[in-house]
Amino acid sequence: MSRSAAVKRLMKEYMDLENDPSPDFIAYPVSDENVFEWHFTLRGPDEGGFSGGKYHGRIVFPTDYPFKPPDMYFLTPNGRFELNKKICLSITGFHAETWRPAWGIRSALTALISFFPTEGNGAIGALDYTEEERAVIAKKSLEWSCNGEILSEYSVY
Repeated sequence: MSRSAAVKRLMKEYMDLENDPSPDFIAYPVSDENVFEWHFTLRGPDEGGFSGGKYHGRIVFPTDYPFKPPDMYFLTPNGRFELNKKICLSITGFHAETWRPAWGIRSALTALISFFPTEGNGAIGALDYTEEERAVIAKKSLEWSCNGEILSEYSVY
C-alpha cells in the first residue's frame, strides 16, 4: 500500500469516527499536515479501579498502515501502562505478526480499553497497581490536559 493509500484509509477511519462516535473514546489526527500521528482520550472501564478516569495517549501509524500496526503510547498516568513507552499488545507494533489489516482505529482502541482491567503479568510496559491505587490515579487523570484541547472536548461525554 502506498503512502497515499494509507492516508486515504486513515482519513476514512477519521470520518467514520466523526460520523459514528464511540461513547468510550475520541481519536483524531494531531494536524492536517501529519495524519500519521493521532491523539486519543478514552474513558476508563468500570472494572479494576479505572472508573471515572480519562486517559490520553498517542497513536503513531506506519506509512504502510493498515498492513502494519500502529504504535500506541499513554501520556496520562493510568496505573496499567507505562508512560511514553510503546504499549506491548497484540494490536500494536510489538506484535506485528498478530495484526490484521481489517482492524482499524476503532477496534484497536476498543481492544485497548478491554486490556485495562487485565493483569500485566510482567509484559513490557505493563504496570500492576492495586485497584485502590488505580482509583486515585483515575481521579487525578481528570486534571491532566493536552494543551487544553482534547480533554475539554471529551468532557461533553
